[in-house]
Amino acid sequence: MSMSEAEKRKLGFDTRCIHSGMAVDRETNVLKRPIVLGNSFKLADNLAQLPDAFDWDISHSFNYPRLRHPSARYLEERLAALEGGEDCQVFASGVAALAGVFFSLLSAGDHVVSSRLCYIGVHEFLEEHLSKRFGVRLTLVDTTDLDAVREAIEPKTKIVHIETPANPTTHVSDIAAVGEIAHQGGALFTVDSTFSGLVTQRPIELGADLVIHSLTKYINGHGDGMGGAVIGPTDLIRKIQNAATVHLGASISPFNAWLISRSIETLPLRMARHSTNAMKLARFLESHPKVKFIRYPGLESHPQHEIAKKQMSDFSAMINFGIKTDDPMKYFDFLKSMKIVSHAVCLGHTESLIQFYPQAGDHPELGVLNYPEDVGEGFLRFSVGLEDADDLIADLDQALAAVK
Repeated sequence: MSMSEAEKRKLGFDTRCIHSGMAVDRETNVLKRPIVLGNSFKLADNLAQLPDAFDWDISHSFNYPRLRHPSARYLEERLAALEGGEDCQVFASGVAALAGVFFSLLSAGDHVVSSRLCYIGVHEFLEEHLSKRFGVRLTLVDTTDLDAVREAIEPKTKIVHIETPANPTTHVSDIAAVGEIAHQGGALFTVDSTFSGLVTQRPIELGADLVIHSLTKYINGHGDGMGGAVIGPTDLIRKIQNAATVHLGASISPFNAWLISRSIETLPLRMARHSTNAMKLARFLESHPKVKFIRYPGLESHPQHEIAKKQMSDFSAMINFGIKTDDPMKYFDFLKSMKIVSHAVCLGHTESLIQFYPQAGDHPELGVLNYPEDVGEGFLRFSVGLEDADDLIADLDQALAAVK
């Protein structure tokens, strides 16, 4: 006897990772949901049933895949069950998900309070487009400072948005405390929880109205698929579906939806290994004589360690560190010397990745315009993978030795 999605939500987290959004295919009896690649679906041939195909509340009704398709819907059911929201909408990328939220819920004259330290693509969307082009007023604050958040709230504040842990600096905002401030001011509270990998943090339980993930990162985890998701109450998800999905069209492909759904089945195991490895690497780097500073939420030295310990079940696998050198170009001696870890963008993959954020040049992606007071002359963002920790330590050690 099969279980309903509502019954599956009562199961343990690891079990839900495997069984939510899954069912035996009626036509083939295959145990895994198949990829559905069609771009058109047969409609009812009578007027009484025709509207059903366009009704968002009928979860498995389809008409055109820009709006909804089976592979996306199966993934949405799985993500909603895991994050603890009523419903979910998936997109082609994490930035598309965030843009969909802001596009759907904000109008000219509204006010947004957002983390100053956040992914540059989100920072630029808010500042360069919503604020300068479309009349949404924006206040960027350090959301680890509760007084700063409180002072930023205005009568027309519509959304308070935080990213925690923050990309790329790993700063941790107090989800419950910021949420309380937002709700006292009558604002919606949105949390980008990408760095948590979904497993290590529960924003909805802590007061978030909407949780956003870049599925490209830990949730997919294999470096081979892209996607984004927004999870929350049905009424807000419907608004996002009706505005963003229909009119922005940033729909996830069936193949990417299937890849990500496949990857979720091993997510708890991967996140446990990611976090264990990261703690070992963080301890190593903290004790290394050539490391100038290190930020990892699991270390007692992290400025928001106590908050992270309070709201995270584990600390995920993103590390910041700097090298003791008077010449930022020496960072490239370190990068060129690594044999296992790759110098590359993105994060949350099975393999370890590291990215250099120099304070030189004029490209905002590299941190020049956004993080100078936080990182000095440059820093490294390290995404710790699933390799043997001892091998990663040895690779970092010999690469640090190359910095003279």
